[in-house]
Amino acid sequence: MSLFNSLKNDNLETWHSYTKHEFVQGLGDGTLPIAAFKKYLVQDYLFLIEFARAYALGMYKSTDLAQMRKCLSSAKGILEVEMSLHIRLCESWGLSENEIVATPEEPANLAYTRYVLDTAMKGDMLDLKVALAPCAIGYGEIGAELAKQDGALDPSNPYAEWIKEYSSDEYQELAADAVKEIDDLGALYATEARYAKLSRIFREATRLEANFWQMGLEL
Repeated sequence: MSLFNSLKNDNLETWHSYTKHEFVQGLGDGTLPIAAFKKYLVQDYLFLIEFARAYALGMYKSTDLAQMRKCLSSAKGILEVEMSLHIRLCESWGLSENEIVATPEEPANLAYTRYVLDTAMKGDMLDLKVALAPCAIGYGEIGAELAKQDGALDPSNPYAEWIKEYSSDEYQELAADAVKEIDDLGALYATEARYAKLSRIFREATRLEANFWQMGLEL
């Protein structure tokens, strides 16, 4: 079994608390309150800023040029592509960029992003990628599962565009690449003795992702 699949299967209850969260189910059937989704959108934009920092830190932690280029590509993708897409999505919901950047980070957002950055500061590239995995890979799994639900992609579902984004072939490829990268790094750096630490990082990052959904519901 691959390293990522081992981490996921050994923390399946926590993983499902994230990927099958009430917030996620509301996206699929369209019952999520609009105010909850708007709150999530704003915080997710602020979240992306910190994740760009994490990939920049990954460049410093890289041990070869290939790793550096991957982190640079990820940081550029967030700053130059994903954040622009996010702003357009926010604007379609009546949220301006000025409003968004002026919004304070919620405690759940601070806890998650700073955990990832702290993990990267104290550890190596594998620690960082495992901490990033619930976001990078989990959104792909969530998008793919929601897209299978009856009516999830119908124009009548206000969240169909979000689901299309994360169920798209492009995002599924990114998620698959993230799995492969963890497995490749694991082959280089993971040991049996280290696995318990990696599992703790994965479990905590996944728990914090679930808390991020919950934050959206707490209006």
